[in-house]
Amino acid sequence: MKLKHCLILLTLVSVMADTMLLPFYPQFFAEVFNMHKPQHAGFYIAACCLTIMIAFPLWAKVAKHYHELHIWIYTQIIAGALGIYCFYTSDLLAFWIASQIMLVFKASYLLIYPFVMRLEEEDRRLGIVGLFSVLMHFGGIGGAVLGGLTLQWFDPKDIYLIMAASDALQVLVCLYIIIKLNIPLRVKLTEIHASEEANKTVTGGQHFMLKLGIITALFYFSAYLIQPFFASYWQAISVWDRELVSALIYAIPAGVALVCLMLSYKIPSSQSNVQIIIRGLVIGMLGFFLQASQEPWIVIMGRCLFGYSLYQVSVRLEVFLFNVSQPENYGRDYSKIHIFQNVGIIFASFASGYLATTLDANIPFLLAVGGFFITLSLFYCLFKPKVSEQEFGPQPVTDV
Repeated sequence: MKLKHCLILLTLVSVMADTMLLPFYPQFFAEVFNMHKPQHAGFYIAACCLTIMIAFPLWAKVAKHYHELHIWIYTQIIAGALGIYCFYTSDLLAFWIASQIMLVFKASYLLIYPFVMRLEEEDRRLGIVGLFSVLMHFGGIGGAVLGGLTLQWFDPKDIYLIMAASDALQVLVCLYIIIKLNIPLRVKLTEIHASEEANKTVTGGQHFMLKLGIITALFYFSAYLIQPFFASYWQAISVWDRELVSALIYAIPAGVALVCLMLSYKIPSSQSNVQIIIRGLVIGMLGFFLQASQEPWIVIMGRCLFGYSLYQVSVRLEVFLFNVSQPENYGRDYSKIHIFQNVGIIFASFASGYLATTLDANIPFLLAVGGFFITLSLFYCLFKPKVSEQEFGPQPVTDV
């Protein structure tokens, strides 16, 4: 198995394991810790995002000196041990502390993405953006379904044993790669010096990255405003309210993303990334509006449109990042944009927890429409000179 394929496997396993509880945190805290306040799940998701947001840039700095594969071995061993502790503990405060520390070490696997980007040839490098976007979505399908099955047939805490098992699998894959390829622990000094020189010479794109970060934060805030309580929303409006069905409906955007990737290799696009992002945001607004209808079949249609929007916009935003960044700084620059992503998700988690207790269940969808409209307006203002261009940097995947 090639190195790239092993790393893709690691990504898929990691995403599946870590998203199992994402649609079901309100139910999880209610069943395991007798915590029934809806805002508690929002606070917890926000804390998780904050932890990863702080930890990931630190691992990016460590990766300047130590090879990523060696880092992952140690971090996933510790994460697995903490996951087992989360399984056994019955104290809510102890669970919070242990799970957040676990996420500090799990955050290191986010380095897989920029690592694989560096391995690709220049003409194919940006094609990985679309693939990894789908891997994240496809992992979300498996994670949501597996989480739904676990909650429906087993103890909710069993999810943390599955997470620990996935950490063990990642350790074994990393050991296999290191032994087979004889990968050293330390990064070569020449690579460190090259990275330092790139830091000194590449400064023109920082203003662009700030604008991109602001758009990214707004986009993810709006997109995730509906996520924490969507499963509960579906169970309230539909007679098909079992956990597994709720997980499948929650995962529809992931399935749409997979379809988009498959079709993208057959249908070419003549539009620029900017034009595709604008169209994606408009379609996303329609998707939010339909999901607010509280009619199950219309909600499903809206979920499909939202999935298309989420795939197109997230992929093209990351294309911008890798157009401006340099291979030596992929990990560092991706960690910066990742901070903006998590800022948006954190505020969305706090807001959704508050909205779930004070307003009607469909209001977050309507507010998300407004969020996408603000994102679209600001994006058009910031990137207006490029809207008329047919090409804006290399295209990672063709449009569908």
